[in-house]
Amino acid sequence: MALGDPYVTAEELKARLGIEDESDNTEIGSAVVAASSAVNRFCRRQFHKAAVPSPRSYTTTGDGLLLVDDFHTTVGLVVGGAAYSADAVALEPENGVVDGEPGWPFWRIYGSGLSGRVTVTAAWGWAAIPGPVVEATYMTAIEIFKMRDAPFGVQGMADFGLIRIRENARTNSLLNPYRRHAVVVA
Repeated sequence: MALGDPYVTAEELKARLGIEDESDNTEIGSAVVAASSAVNRFCRRQFHKAAVPSPRSYTTTGDGLLLVDDFHTTVGLVVGGAAYSADAVALEPENGVVDGEPGWPFWRIYGSGLSGRVTVTAAWGWAAIPGPVVEATYMTAIEIFKMRDAPFGVQGMADFGLIRIRENARTNSLLNPYRRHAVVVA
């Protein structure tokens, strides 16, 4: 899979829903794309990986700190025109571990010689899509697909009024650990 591709396929979603016919293929395909895009927007990151390194430019935040998009390997990494060297720059998260969970990409670069606008060439994205991200994509795609049966978010009537669809707290709990928070600049 490449950067920007959905995290699940329409066929996988159909299997999960137990749908065997072809009549809903367009809607299922749209739900998969929309769900993957929603996961990206919520997390403020993209979980697939690029096959080859490509350059992107960033501005340092001060004290040699460079906040960059996620990249999954140091192979082909070039920072400010110089090939990666552990002696010149430090990468975080250290060892690709966050809260005891391995497999995280790097997104912070520290270097005493970094200032202003810096070009970074890297293999962007994650080495592997985390399981909770895939599961949240399934859940969101199913909700989007089934929303066609709930116009204006109304799922039905009950003794005390309308039954409305609400934001899925389980999906949020799956994705919150992977959410990249915006940088506050003072």
